[in-house]
Amino acid sequence: MTVSDPIADMLTRVRNATAVRHESIQVPSSKIKLAIAKLLKEEGFITDYELMKTQPQDTIRVRLKYYDRRQPAITGLKRVSKLGLRVYVDKSEVPRSFGGLGIAIVSTSQGVMTGREAWQRGIGGELLCYVW
Repeated sequence: MTVSDPIADMLTRVRNATAVRHESIQVPSSKIKLAIAKLLKEEGFITDYELMKTQPQDTIRVRLKYYDRRQPAITGLKRVSKLGLRVYVDKSEVPRSFGGLGIAIVSTSQGVMTGREAWQRGIGGELLCYVW
């Protein structure tokens, strides 16, 4: 099945899985999805991720993180830049998500990184999504 916006598909799968308290999800693999999963792990929103070699396409297994009483670490996800309307931010316009409680994920010329890291390096790029 072809998906027109693979990043939005990944975020929707994570959002739906946390709503019903699934332990893990699988998404079709791509370089940008691996980079997003890596950032989510580094920032503590997911427990782990792994690349699984499957046919016809590799998949990424994302293990979701929950706190006491099965409270999900990810309370919200929002896709910002879409296929019909790309959103780019300058180095001075990189947003802070929820006053620093969440992260903004930015695709820059130096790779996919958090908004905080892009601001520290002084570079802008495409604002992919917010996670809180």
